[in-house]
Amino acid sequence: MKIEVVVGLNLQRLRQARDMSQLALSTESKVGQNYISNIENGKRSPSVGVLDKLAHALKAPVTEFFVAPSPRRRK
Repeated sequence: MKIEVVVGLNLQRLRQARDMSQLALSTESKVGQNYISNIENGKRSPSVGVLDKLAHALKAPVTEFFVAPSPRRRK
């Protein structure tokens, strides 16, 4: 699985676990909503700085974005 897909699935998992919309995460992290959507869909490869902003807003360690998704979480 491509790393962009892994990061996107984990971003979506973390965001949904905190019951946050993409808009709420965008506001909290100062990362554009469209950019967040593109990350979640595996279309963008975020920089370390963007991952740090998202992790901070989600109150999660940056390493959570790189956890291999379980088979039931895959698209």
